[in-house]
Amino acid sequence: MIYNPGDDSYLLKEQVLKYSKGRKVLDIGSGSGIQAEAAIKAGAKKVLAVDIDDKVVKTLKERGLRSKKSNLFSNIEGKFDLIIFNPPYLPYDKMEDAESSRITSGGRRGDEIIIGFWEDVNKYLNKGGIILIVLSSLTPKRRILKILKEKKLGKEVLSEKKLFMEKIEVWKIEAKV
Repeated sequence: MIYNPGDDSYLLKEQVLKYSKGRKVLDIGSGSGIQAEAAIKAGAKKVLAVDIDDKVVKTLKERGLRSKKSNLFSNIEGKFDLIIFNPPYLPYDKMEDAESSRITSGGRRGDEIIIGFWEDVNKYLNKGGIILIVLSSLTPKRRILKILKEKKLGKEVLSEKKLFMEKIEVWKIEAKV
């Protein structure tokens, strides 16, 4: 199932357009490819879109995007100036069907996939590089903020949007100087 762009995607896209010019970009969990396309449009030096789903990767390649299958960083080589991630960030909902849950649920609590992302991100981020990530008010943030502190990464909320039952935010993450 390919994630159709929603409010979170469009909020992130605004920032991707601002931060991609001249950068080597990695779009993790690319889904529809909206962020990779925005990075190209903004003048990124190089863009790689990755996703865990074979159908998504095939579709991205058919659309002319440089793409490969990867579970987070499992199949990534090299370093990037900008890493984009619109993760599944909602807590598991047993009422949601399995296919839909795969693209919306970040795990039982909602932060498990994001926690996995932080484990390896420093290995793939160039010095001076930044991360753009989407989070929801429904995503538990305590463990995420603890990891950012341990890794000496600073966060700035670039944009936010209040929706019916949640607030989504785009965070800019970079090494503290």
